[in-house]
Amino acid sequence: MKDPDSYRGGDIQDRVQRDAFRFFECMVNPANGLVADNTRPGSHTSIAAVGFALSCYTVGVERGFMPRAEAADRTLTALRFFRDSPQGKTPDASGYRGFYYHFLDMHSGRRAWRSEISLVDTAILIAGMLTAGQYFDADSESEAEIRDLAERLYARADWKWALNDEPTIRHGWKPECGFLHYGWGGYSEAILLYVLALGSPTYSLAEDHYRAWTATYQWENLYGRDLLYAGPLFIHQFSHAWIDFRGIRDSFMREKRSDYFENSRQAVQVQWNYARENPRGFLGYGPRCWGISACDGPEPTTQRFDGREQRFLGYAARGVPYGPDDGTLAPAAAAASLPFAPDIVLPTLEHLYRTVPEAATEFGFRCLNPSFQDEQGERRGWTSGASFAIDQGPVVLMIENHRSGFLWDLLRRNRYVARGLRRAGFRGGWL
Repeated sequence: MKDPDSYRGGDIQDRVQRDAFRFFECMVNPANGLVADNTRPGSHTSIAAVGFALSCYTVGVERGFMPRAEAADRTLTALRFFRDSPQGKTPDASGYRGFYYHFLDMHSGRRAWRSEISLVDTAILIAGMLTAGQYFDADSESEAEIRDLAERLYARADWKWALNDEPTIRHGWKPECGFLHYGWGGYSEAILLYVLALGSPTYSLAEDHYRAWTATYQWENLYGRDLLYAGPLFIHQFSHAWIDFRGIRDSFMREKRSDYFENSRQAVQVQWNYARENPRGFLGYGPRCWGISACDGPEPTTQRFDGREQRFLGYAARGVPYGPDDGTLAPAAAAASLPFAPDIVLPTLEHLYRTVPEAATEFGFRCLNPSFQDEQGERRGWTSGASFAIDQGPVVLMIENHRSGFLWDLLRRNRYVARGLRRAGFRGGWL
């Protein structure tokens, strides 16, 4: 292994991307193509993990991490599982109305815990399917089946049902109680959800549902920067893993004379400024150690820190500048920001390898909290015991978008994505 100080530029991108890809290479059930949510023993699959995996396999082929035949075989196994898995109102099905439960048992493929039919996680899964369908274009029986299944599974999702007669898409549904009592409000990763819902060849939504969602946006001025606000960093990344927002604008962004890519650039700068100022005095924060997002955390507990009672959290959607912020950093979120701010991301990755090597594992970056103490109060500092698929997926895809624009190029050619963007009111640029 190279000395961390020797990683620069392309070398460090290679290492970070390869480590993150290894998660999807290893954390899969080869019998059904399902991918574990995280590296803890006995983890269930999350459908978003499969969506990221299907996209990452295409990058793996391009980067020489995986043979094309193996990637196609893994993809086809997963698509066949979703084709054949039970859909219905029974509590132990895999999905309903073309959508899927947030978590599924890794072996049976049935609903895990009492999780909800997740609309946004299904959108991430479908984005992975469409990526695979776009990429595997060879004139072979297996790749033709990938293309066919990707379109059929996308066409099966009943987006009109997902509205439940409300202006905006609902968050989820459970067989025990029906739709959850809230819909998507405020800027979020749901931009991907709406683009797919508007582009559907079978159950597409009317344009006014997208406008109803954007009407809930919150425009802010933070650290002297005007931007569309969302606290956790992942929100500014997930949809960008597949959609090239550079230079294309919906009506909201035309009014603000910005676009969603520029908005994410501003959000990364806000995160960087917040860590540099470090208003709550947490250990480790600085211009080369930043990135606050939804991530794993130490545990729900209160400790004495810097003369105050500090509440620490487990897994939570952390954000800035309004919080919650308990000193936990998500290095993967910083790494996935590479297209937006390479000048600050690359030095951050180099710094992490030098100063927090325990956070850089063979399955990608893990979360850390330098301010947390162990139970005896003797050792300060915590690092997550697991890597998570939804952390590693954006790292693989966003590094590739920065290096080659590969995922963006693929999805620009997808007629459903282009249709969904146009129906949402996007104009200009590559559209």
